[in-house]
Amino acid sequence: MNEVKPHLSYEGQINKLREKGCIIDDDSFCRNILVNIGYYRLSAYFLPFKSFDGTYMDNLSFKRVYRVYEFDRKLRNLLFSAIEVIEVSLRTKLAHFHSEKYGALGYLDASSFNSKHNADKFKLNIDREIENNKKVLFVKHHTDNYDGLFPLWVISELFTFGMLSYFYNDLITADKKAFAGADYRNMISWMRCCTDLRNICAHYGRLYFRIFSAMPSGFQISEAAKRRLWGAILSVKALYPSAEKWNSEFMPRIEALFEEYKEDINLYHLAFPREWAIQLKK
Repeated sequence: MNEVKPHLSYEGQINKLREKGCIIDDDSFCRNILVNIGYYRLSAYFLPFKSFDGTYMDNLSFKRVYRVYEFDRKLRNLLFSAIEVIEVSLRTKLAHFHSEKYGALGYLDASSFNSKHNADKFKLNIDREIENNKKVLFVKHHTDNYDGLFPLWVISELFTFGMLSYFYNDLITADKKAFAGADYRNMISWMRCCTDLRNICAHYGRLYFRIFSAMPSGFQISEAAKRRLWGAILSVKALYPSAEKWNSEFMPRIEALFEEYKEDINLYHLAFPREWAIQLKK
């Protein structure tokens, strides 16, 4: 077992970066970043610039790494906003689709799902969300006035993206086809990619040079690209409900972001193709 690394002062952290080959031309600027972001958090952004011996590539400046960090932060906010649109849309559409066919409380009937559906686990997850949100006005209202019974279009407001994925995956195959059309087989992989991406964004995790756990299907891209941000963002595109808003609102913002940081980032680190903007438009 390795020993736990000792505490380092900010000056010690700056010296350690220099020893590894990082160019720091403003100690005060560097110290301020380390105070507010932390050496450990920032160290992940040095990963794509590391040599096999642990030192950094020639002429790597601290300011460049910090700009990659800022790019990542802004990209995370942009994608989180897009995923919000997807999550609300899927929640609304799934609730309407299922309740129209099976009734307001049909989600509590295991026969409205496929044979793999674990009704007890599903109900436990719902009960947990109700308990965690018991002081929320609409939850209290239905608990007090409807004997704790929630129509699907109400209870789905408490569904996490993971629960939405679970809900869709457990639909009867004919219902999946009716809901998602030709993409019904690929849709669950896109939802899982968006769940993974959403959770990373919600916890301020790193997107740059990250290997994702969920992999999308249905895209003609390499296996490596499926594991990087390119695969995740194609899933976001596939599930985004409005082509017009995607092209007129999302695309200009992401193109402007990449333009702002084009001297600092490397498309290869994200598995983005050279003509990524053309491919990303709906």
